[in-house]
Amino acid sequence: MPSLHVAIIGAGIIGLSTAFELRSRGCQVTVIDPDPGQGASRAAAGMLAPAAETTWGHGILHELLGRSNQDYPGFVQRIEQATGRRPAYLQNSTLVVAAEPADRDALHELVELQSSLGFSAQAVLPSAARRLEPALASNIAGAVLCEQDHQIDPRCVISILSEHLAEHLVRERAVELVRRRGRTAAVRTASGRVIEADQVVLATGLGTVDGGPQLPLRPVYGDILRLQGPKGPALLSRTVRGIVHRDPVYLVPRGDGSLVLGASSREDGNDAVNAGQLHRLLDNARRLVPGIVDCSLNEVIARARPATRDDRPLIGRVDEGLVVSTGYSRHGVLLTPFGSALTADLVQDLPTHPEHTRAVDPARFDNNPPSPTLKEMYR
Repeated sequence: MPSLHVAIIGAGIIGLSTAFELRSRGCQVTVIDPDPGQGASRAAAGMLAPAAETTWGHGILHELLGRSNQDYPGFVQRIEQATGRRPAYLQNSTLVVAAEPADRDALHELVELQSSLGFSAQAVLPSAARRLEPALASNIAGAVLCEQDHQIDPRCVISILSEHLAEHLVRERAVELVRRRGRTAAVRTASGRVIEADQVVLATGLGTVDGGPQLPLRPVYGDILRLQGPKGPALLSRTVRGIVHRDPVYLVPRGDGSLVLGASSREDGNDAVNAGQLHRLLDNARRLVPGIVDCSLNEVIARARPATRDDRPLIGRVDEGLVVSTGYSRHGVLLTPFGSALTADLVQDLPTHPEHTRAVDPARFDNNPPSPTLKEMYR
């Protein structure tokens, strides 16, 4: 019996990981993208931080984030076994730091919520935080240690999977979904090539394709800097997420001594880097880690994240031949193991977790009122 042939439109971390997942299950894949890995995945810092990113009102999203984080070690191991290359995955924990006494309230709220959800989070004194990370400012007001929050370099994952899937990559723009007898049956590219497929996966982020569904997405832009730490010992060993005047900022250390500093969140429709946002990010980072002023600048970048109203992705079947997997907002990297596995299950018509599938159903906003917030559920 011939294996299922799946055409995947979009070669960000979700599209490539879904292709990898399907190939590992014996499917044939064709991945269609003119510039693999150059969208939102290119800018992502790669924080795997379900505890540190916890916020009120996300409901079942907390469960999805925690589940996907637990799946990451196995996901990384499978990539290494299949490709002979190990992604840059660091199990180095996260410190969430309050810059001012007024920011401690946000920190206390975070610990309360984390504890209620069963996440690993330990409040530590400022002195203890500075022993863990000596580069922290001497006047920080408090900290929380999230031992199970780790990080991965998305660019490394994309490089490995792009090379692994090179013979299955079509570096063209998909322009149309071809429908026959009421179902998606093929993809037409900009050159006029028609790629027949048993199943099509639409993983284009904010990109659109003629004949595709109208999805409830909006662009949320983020500005990110990449810095090179000063010579000598690394400035940080853990990811540091800060709250500065209630404003979030993060610093993610890489194994080569560089740092990823981010990220803004704006909906101004401007895809260029915003100088004011960069200034604010640098100033907030300096407030937490003064040694940041000794770093050199490697890169500034801005990308649009595909966001939904409830921050949950859109993963589901649209017709008998089409599955969508997009709308991951700022959680795309963390949700990659979950999203790629669920998408593959839907493509193969395998049983799925009913509650999880409903939570990411692309049709969930159709004539439905907003779900109750987590705070309302816990009252």
